[in-house]
This record gives sequence, structure tokens and C-alpha cells, in this order.
Amino acid sequence: MYLKYFGLAEFPFGLTPDTQFYFDLPSHREALNVLLIALQNGEGFIKITGNVGTGKTMLCRKLLKELHSPFVTAYIPNPHLTAAGLRMAIADELGISYSRNAGQSRMLQQINDFLLKAAATQNKTVLIIDEAQAMPLETLEALRLLTNLETEKQKLLQIVLFGQPELDELLQKKSIRQLRQRISFSYTLKQLSTQDIKAYTQHRLSIAKINNPNIFSNSAYRALHFYSKGIPRLINILAHKALLSAYGKGIARVGLKQIQLAARDTEDTCQHRHPLECRKGLLSLFAFSLFVLLVQLIGL
Repeated sequence: MYLKYFGLAEFPFGLTPDTQFYFDLPSHREALNVLLIALQNGEGFIKITGNVGTGKTMLCRKLLKELHSPFVTAYIPNPHLTAAGLRMAIADELGISYSRNAGQSRMLQQINDFLLKAAATQNKTVLIIDEAQAMPLETLEALRLLTNLETEKQKLLQIVLFGQPELDELLQKKSIRQLRQRISFSYTLKQLSTQDIKAYTQHRLSIAKINNPNIFSNSAYRALHFYSKGIPRLINILAHKALLSAYGKGIARVGLKQIQLAARDTEDTCQHRHPLECRKGLLSLFAFSLFVLLVQLIGL
């Protein structure tokens, strides 16, 4: 709706983890460096945690793009699987052919054979698991047993876990303490400062080919930080709605008012406000969206 108005080639604040929009924020840069160094050194288990919306999946996709030969990668985005389902998912990702009625010991042997062949050709196999906090305990134990696959010189499989803080709570369970002890590197993603938000927002706008990257005022950046608490997903939601609001009012620049209206329309940013104020914001933006739709339908 507002692309032509602001001179944009595409929407700059989408919620999908498009690595084209990846920005090298200090916290993400540190986490990526930890990952790359640990994987180069052949560490067995690495863990990255962060609150909801802090960019874990984007970082995960960025890591996958960074791992070139000799790395061989397997990526599991939804690990809510049984132990048997996990082994099958790994085999599928690595291109291992297996019979669906093969026993689990046979499946494990096939995975081990693949890893041995990869190591013999100097390849390093990395298993990357997103949303790891969703894994059942028995599946986490099966994951630990996979790290027993090794030669005298090296681990045959390196594992990177991305998860929410609940993953740390899960790893405190006594039944999987052996897995916790094998985590050699870990990092927690931090929330963005006001300056980070400004750089992040301008980066995404420049990738979207905007004519004027200074479309947000300094007060807008401060408001983005206040309402989003420095969480990239909420920043994207608020920035998108603020641009929509500015477009509706015929305003060329996003200011404090537009961010406030966007916050009133977003559940996670208006919980601490009066319920009526939130509802008024929802109704006003809903009415505006209907107006835009009507304009488009009649061709004005």
C-alpha cells in the first residue's frame, strides 16, 4: 500500500527470516563469530538462546549460508519429534537412503557410516536445530547419544542448538545432565539499543531501496526502543504499521505519533497501557485499513 508513496522497491519490515535483510548487529555478530570459531575447532555442542523475536531464526539461516565446504549441514526447523523421528529427519537432511521399516539400530549405523565417510574426505558434518526448547526429553537424550559417534581424533557430528530461554530450563533436568555438560560454547542474544534500532531500521530501508533512509525521526527511534524493548520482531511490526499510518495521513516522515498509534494496535506493546487505549488504537487502524481497501477497489 505504501511502497510507491515512500519510493520503496519492497516491504522493508517483513517477518520472514530473509537473509537479504540480515544486519550485522553487535550481539548477532558476536554470536555468529562464536558459532564459526567453535565449528572450525570441531566442538561437539554449541547453544544459542534468545527471547522470542530476537532474531534466532535469522541468525540460524545466516549460519547456514556461511558454512561452505568442507562443512556438510543438516537443518531441522521443528524438532518436536520422537527419538526415532529425529534420526529419520537427520537421515533425510543428509540424503541417506533407508527403509521405513528399518530398526533404530540399523538407522543409527547408517548415519554413523555416512559420518565416517564424510570425515574420511575431510568434511565436517553439522546438525543445526532451531526451536530446540520444543524437543522432548527422550529426543534430547537421543541427540546426546549421536555425539558419541566419534573417531580417536574428532567428533563425527557437531550440533548447534537455537532456542528460547526455556531451553536452558530444560537442560537443567537431571535426566539430561550429561548433555548439558557437553555444551562447550553458548551465547545469549541481546536486545537492541536505540542506536542499534536506528542502524537496523535504516539498513532494512536501504535494502528495500528507499529514496530517503532518514524517514524515521529521532523521537520515532526512541519510541521504537521504548515499545519494542529492543526486540527485532516487534520493531518490524511497529515500523511497518507506523509507515502505514504515515501513508494514511499523507505524512512524509514517521514521528512519535505514528509509533504510538502502531503500539496501540499491537498486543505485545500495549499490555502495560490502559485497555481502552489499546482498543481505540485497534479500531482506528482497522477503520483506516478498510478505507484504503475501499480506495483500491474503486480505483481512486
